[in-house]
Amino acid sequence: MLMPKRTKYRKQQRGRMNGSETRGIDVKFGDFGLQALEPAWITARQIEAARRAMTRSIRRGGQVWIRVFPDKPVTARPAETRMGSGKGAPEFWVAVVKPGRILFEINGVDEATAQEAMRLAGNKLPIRTRFIGREGLADDVAQRLAAESGSGAELAAQGSVSSQEAANA
Repeated sequence: MLMPKRTKYRKQQRGRMNGSETRGIDVKFGDFGLQALEPAWITARQIEAARRAMTRSIRRGGQVWIRVFPDKPVTARPAETRMGSGKGAPEFWVAVVKPGRILFEINGVDEATAQEAMRLAGNKLPIRTRFIGREGLADDVAQRLAAESGSGAELAAQGSVSSQEAANA
């Protein structure tokens, strides 16, 4: 399970989850991603369960990136303990997720397989999520197909690829 190797302090305060995410909101590594639509604490166990569901769904065919890391310790007091005597011991680790955050990314599989894998992963999480593709993915696919077929001049005539790129293809 994911957890930090070491931290500066053993315990943290609870904090707040106001607003939406400003960083980690774009699909950067893979072709498809799973985006959070609600704020929540996602535990290391939930992240691991979602990862396992995804990798089993794609039959270890593609590549999976986990874009969140559980770096916040959550403490708990023992059951039936009287008031006082300080804060409890760290019990588990959570990742603080705000709306808009990309949780997982996937590459190397077709869109239908990726969508099914992300649906299974989203079912393991305590928040609503949505499946998104990388911006400019259609352009990349068209360029890859053109490079494979060797018809760079035709694409340059259509204006989707520059003449220099067509000469290189």
